Amino acid sequence: MKNLLIICLICLPLFTKAQNFETNIEAQQEIRKIEFLVGQWKGNGWMMNQSGQKMTFDQTEKVSLKLNDTALLIEGQGTSEGKIVHNALAIVTVADSDGNYKFNSFLQSNQQGTYKAELIDHVFYWYPVENVRYIITINDQGQWHEIGEANSGGTWYQFFEMTLNKEGN
Repeated sequence: MKNLLIICLICLPLFTKAQNFETNIEAQQEIRKIEFLVGQWKGNGWMMNQSGQKMTFDQTEKVSLKLNDTALLIEGQGTSEGKIVHNALAIVTVADSDGNYKFNSFLQSNQQGTYKAELIDHVFYWYPVENVRYIITINDQGQWHEIGEANSGGTWYQFFEMTLNKEGN
């Protein structure tokens, strides 16, 4: 009898966590709203460098659902002239209470952070710093179209753009 009690006490946290598994349905529903990003994407784009000149790059994005569809994993890599100029990983999850998303970003430079993201009318926005936003849409040709903008004095200025085709379609 004593052994049974010990086993029950040891297993109690496992049973409690198993019961909480059912609460992921809401998170699954919210993540599935951005499921349009899932796939292998490839294309190119441009960005402004620090001296204000446009730099072109080739880009791939690999996006998949993870953790029983409660997270979206984004793996991006950009190259220019054969060199990696962008190498990032992002994990998008549902924010706790505000109905938005958490965009957890990790760069090869060891920079990382958690940022606000939101879905407005089938357009995905994420905000890495105040006054900067990235806007991702699927255009009429079924392409991933993303722009980056910075706000200066109330006016948004574009500094980044890429267009990617979904592979396998």
